[in-house]
Amino acid sequence: MPADSDAATAPLTGWGRTAPVGARLIRPGSYLEAVAAVRGCGARGGIPRGLGRAYGDAAQNAGGSVLDMTGLDRVHAVDADEGTVLCDAGVSLHRLIHVLLPLGWFVPVSPGTRQVTVGGALGADIHGGNHQMSGSFSRHVRAFELLTADGEVRQVVPGTPLFDATAGGMGLTGVILTVTLRLLRVETSLMSVATERAADLDDLMARMTAAGRRHRYSAARIDLLSRGSATGRAVLTHGDHAPPDALPARRREEPLAFRPGRLPAVPGLLPGGLLNRSTVGWYNALRFHGAPRARTGELQRLGTFFHPLDAVPHWNRVYGRGGCVQYQFVVPYDREDALRRIVSRLSERRCPSFPAVLQRFGEAGPGWLSFPAPGWTLALGVPARLPGLGALLDELDEEVAAAGGRVCLAKDSRVRPGLLPAMYPRLDDFRALRAELDPRGVFTSDLSRRLAL
Repeated sequence: MPADSDAATAPLTGWGRTAPVGARLIRPGSYLEAVAAVRGCGARGGIPRGLGRAYGDAAQNAGGSVLDMTGLDRVHAVDADEGTVLCDAGVSLHRLIHVLLPLGWFVPVSPGTRQVTVGGALGADIHGGNHQMSGSFSRHVRAFELLTADGEVRQVVPGTPLFDATAGGMGLTGVILTVTLRLLRVETSLMSVATERAADLDDLMARMTAAGRRHRYSAARIDLLSRGSATGRAVLTHGDHAPPDALPARRREEPLAFRPGRLPAVPGLLPGGLLNRSTVGWYNALRFHGAPRARTGELQRLGTFFHPLDAVPHWNRVYGRGGCVQYQFVVPYDREDALRRIVSRLSERRCPSFPAVLQRFGEAGPGWLSFPAPGWTLALGVPARLPGLGALLDELDEEVAAAGGRVCLAKDSRVRPGLLPAMYPRLDDFRALRAELDPRGVFTSDLSRRLAL
């Protein structure tokens, strides 16, 4: 591994491609090289990075060092009886699924992409469509090894301050080296899917509330360009892992086969992007009217159900050269009024979001900066050059904070630091632990400087 002064300077950006910076990119190939990299980060410090799927500036460090942890990607052990795996933090969920499915196990939490590392999943404390039932990623972590700023490797277990600060801590407590993860037993690689249409936002919330925990996974795609009586109309999808007797005869010989599809990559020369009010409106109308009013028992591949966009390489290019702003918030269950106002405001502004996903969150995880909390969460993806977007999102931040909600730091690139204490009540605890653990500020990022984390 090159010394910090000799490491290549590389252009880096989040998946949203909104704030490109230059940083010294270091790719450790062993634990000893990771220790050396941390000890030689330099005056601007360093931050660990996985596969770069954080949308904003969480895994960037302008003028400093960035530790690319994908070189540490070994699966050390799988206990097929107990349902646990010990692996390096640089292992992707994609690889884990390939390794685990033939053994009858699946990752306990899967976000909208499997192209994230295990370390990134814990550092952002990711969530999926099963949060109401299973919680966030950290709830399934039995232990992890953390390389801290002093160059020491610590064994960290649940119920400790260091665990709670690292889960959702965006890499600012240290470099996660290995993770021991509890898995989910499955019998097939197909999903049994139920689909229904909701005429407006109130109809959608009523349907999602009535469904409760009947299904392991649930999410709704909202049409934010619909207005009037159709404001908030959506296609609601529920899913469960299909049992063997639901499979067609041709699949019963290989019930656990995993064959994700792949489509052509999005071309790079799209200055204005493919997304505008016309194209998103056409897509939303086609999706809504093409969906069944009610259907159950449809079989889908895991990749189709969980990660449809993973089939399109470089799909983030559809937003154009200006990139994408991802915005996700959660408001408590007793503040549906705030959700209604936000959806109405987005619809009135004709916000061309691709996608716009509404989910229900269950119990909050232990992480002090973990995003999920009991309530309604809405995730948006809009072209960064949309006129008036910054002022609109500032207004939504105020609405979310006043309702007792919060925004997702793994997707953030622009929230104002003054709102953070209201959104994350354990922020002072996080800052105090960081100051004690890393007094020289070895671990730092563009996100941490911007928000004074």
